[in-house]
Amino acid sequence: MQYWLMKSEPDEVSIDDALAAPKQTVPWFGVRNYQARNFMRDMMHVGDGVLFYHSSCAEPGIAGIAEVASSPYPDETQFDPKSSYYDPKSTRENPRWMLVDVRAVKKTRLMTLPELRALPELADMQILRRGNRLSITPVTPSEWRCIIKHIS
Repeated sequence: MQYWLMKSEPDEVSIDDALAAPKQTVPWFGVRNYQARNFMRDMMHVGDGVLFYHSSCAEPGIAGIAEVASSPYPDETQFDPKSSYYDPKSTRENPRWMLVDVRAVKKTRLMTLPELRALPELADMQILRRGNRLSITPVTPSEWRCIIKHIS
């Protein structure tokens, strides 16, 4: 089992939206970074743990726990010219962008970025590194346990 931190803008998809979705599951669409795509395409497995992180909002932070709920499949938004995630170079025969479904497990108290930075056990966490802008980052088992302990 692996662990991930996955960022979503709450006005796009929030933990509340995921919990309200059928089967509490949402497609993680719109990822347009190759490294983040590769994590979903090549490394994620059904059942992997997910820290559901709200970004680009008044108070960013971990807002819930989720899990990977599907194998990777093509992100339909890449084919839709009306979508802000449209990619004219992508074809159905050769899709460039993949996604996984994410199932919300539970909403937690918000664990803010300053709170994450204050924990010495998380000093090497990828999201806390200067310049990190990835929407999906791996989380080590020890980082996962530390965060679960602090948000439960």
